[in-house]
Amino acid sequence: MHRILIVDDDPDIRTLVAVTLGDSHTIVEAADGVDALCLVKKEAFDLVLLDVMMPGMDGFEACRQLKGDPLTTNTPVIMLTARGTREDLERGREAGADDYFVKPFSPIALLDKIAQVLERGRREKASG
Repeated sequence: MHRILIVDDDPDIRTLVAVTLGDSHTIVEAADGVDALCLVKKEAFDLVLLDVMMPGMDGFEACRQLKGDPLTTNTPVIMLTARGTREDLERGREAGADDYFVKPFSPIALLDKIAQVLERGRREKASG
């Protein structure tokens, strides 16, 4: 069972994502980037789903800090956001995001994206 951190300031989105992931994953939620960074220092996660537009620290900065920390640099991050312009995708890549998923989203497509990123991470660990 994978441990997934859902980071979004909208509790309805966190609930929707948690329900979408169902009982097949252990879900932990954070309301902003600062809370997320505190959680990842205490607990290991297999994946972080990270919103971009949040109060305080935005998702781009939270991603940069996650990827800049030796303890979490290999934790896959999927940006899950309503901001889907080419510039936003590029900013996500520059911050170190492993993938980018735009809201509104299909729950099935989100499950597929999560499975792809987790499998990619598993293969990289096996080959590295």
